[in-house]
Amino acid sequence: MKNCMHQRNIALALLLALPAAFVSAQPVKNYTQADTLRGSITPERSWWDVQRYDLFVQPDYPGKSTRGINTISYRVLAKAATGKMQIDLKDPLTIDSVFDKNNRPLLFGKNETVWYIQTPAQTVGTSQSVRIHFSGKPHEAIRAPWDGGWTFTKDSLNRPWMTVTCQGLGASIWYPCKDHQSDEPDKGASLTMRVPDTLMAVGNGKLVQTTKHGDGTASYRWEVVNPINNYNIIPYIGKYVHFTETYNGEKGKLPLSYWVLDYNEAKAKNYLPLETHNMLRSFEHWFGPYPFYEDGYKLIDVPHTGMEHQSAVAYGNWYQPGYRKRDGSGTGWGLKWDFIVVHESGHEWFGNNITSNDLADMWVHEGFTNYSETLFVDYMYGVQAGNEYNAGIRRGIRNDRTVIPVYGVNAQGSGDMYPKCGNMLHAIRHSMNNDELFRGILRGLSRDFYHKTVNSSDIERYISAKSGFDYGKVFDQYLRNTKIPVLEFRLANGQVTYRYTNCIKGFNLPIVLQKGTTLVKLPVTDEWQTTAISTEQQTLITGAGIKSMYYIEPIETK
Repeated sequence: MKNCMHQRNIALALLLALPAAFVSAQPVKNYTQADTLRGSITPERSWWDVQRYDLFVQPDYPGKSTRGINTISYRVLAKAATGKMQIDLKDPLTIDSVFDKNNRPLLFGKNETVWYIQTPAQTVGTSQSVRIHFSGKPHEAIRAPWDGGWTFTKDSLNRPWMTVTCQGLGASIWYPCKDHQSDEPDKGASLTMRVPDTLMAVGNGKLVQTTKHGDGTASYRWEVVNPINNYNIIPYIGKYVHFTETYNGEKGKLPLSYWVLDYNEAKAKNYLPLETHNMLRSFEHWFGPYPFYEDGYKLIDVPHTGMEHQSAVAYGNWYQPGYRKRDGSGTGWGLKWDFIVVHESGHEWFGNNITSNDLADMWVHEGFTNYSETLFVDYMYGVQAGNEYNAGIRRGIRNDRTVIPVYGVNAQGSGDMYPKCGNMLHAIRHSMNNDELFRGILRGLSRDFYHKTVNSSDIERYISAKSGFDYGKVFDQYLRNTKIPVLEFRLANGQVTYRYTNCIKGFNLPIVLQKGTTLVKLPVTDEWQTTAISTEQQTLITGAGIKSMYYIEPIETK
């Protein structure tokens, strides 16, 4: 349980605490008991802390079914008030039996959408475990990775190809667990897959054991030693081959491996290493060392586009630059590099290293990782290219609802958590006008929240404290409101007069413009202000120039 500030607030209390302007922007939804059971720290969750998952699964490809065992090691934090342990496992999978660490059977049952295990009295501070046997025909993903579940498909040579996607919907779609982002297994996890011996099974981390059973099946055990998100533990099963190399990174030698379908091997060798090295150079520059040196880094062929599975990034981008031949920015810059390698690997720092406690704060994953694309373009092609790419992705912003929704009910905010938050971070960076400071903050986040879970407020306060400027209202504007701030300004008689409108009260994003040695700093608020400027400074204050760097609407008035 690597959380920095454990989320225990119920949805109603948080809703009442929000300013009226924010509440009115949030769509009305009737949250169910199932939403609360999944999204909150219930009494049946709060008394135990996950230490490790040891997961076994055997998929039946023809029958599209699975059976498995998850041994959950945990630490007792407090007396179990109800004498029960909440375990999440979604229909149509079922729990078949449960045993304690001494192999004694435990009673269990289902209520609503969760399972409850009757646990005997346990001493606070002790380490315990339960072994949960499960089986059934799991939910199948319809449009992976945008929905969750198993994928039972075939490669282009008509051979079985299987994997799972489960972010958002939750890991309990395919195995029993404590399905809440705030509690990760502190001591890592293992995944053992028993599959036909004509196939290869790949998982997170490193391969630690291979067993041939002599009955046409083989088992492959993979292990990570670092904490890992529930939704990042993923099986990959197919006709895989692999090749390896080593990257000389900030923390030493990082093992790299590429697991690809056998017929993709030649093009993978010619394509993936360069894309991977460019990504690692850029991200270690901006964010600090890759967070999982002990578990290595690998890319794995998948039938969908890709996902950020920790130390085992899913890759399905056709071995071509762009996002399956598309550029989300419309600028051309997005067609010069592989979107999946860059974006999904960016999550190793934001999403996997730093994880949000509540699904409502997923902008911490997606906003920073969206911005990692801009930083990659900046690193590889220059500042102007980064500015153009960042401005270009605004076309994906809808402002349909707030980025941060209600807490405690497994609610996820607007898809604007990607481009809008990437633009918010870019605006904050420009307002600092000090890339070394900004880079230091990014690296500090990776260092000071290393392998921790956080709330949005932790990240917001950190950036304000380290920058020396209170960005609280800036975060409120972009994360908890849907309006685009308007900057009204007029130039006359060697002066510029300006203010913000169409924004929350107190919105105070500074505007800093510079070209060569000419610099303009405008401490903008929602009150009219006037600043004397030189002729050279006046040339910088244009609507187009401001809009190219800040996600606001500049309007020059007369």
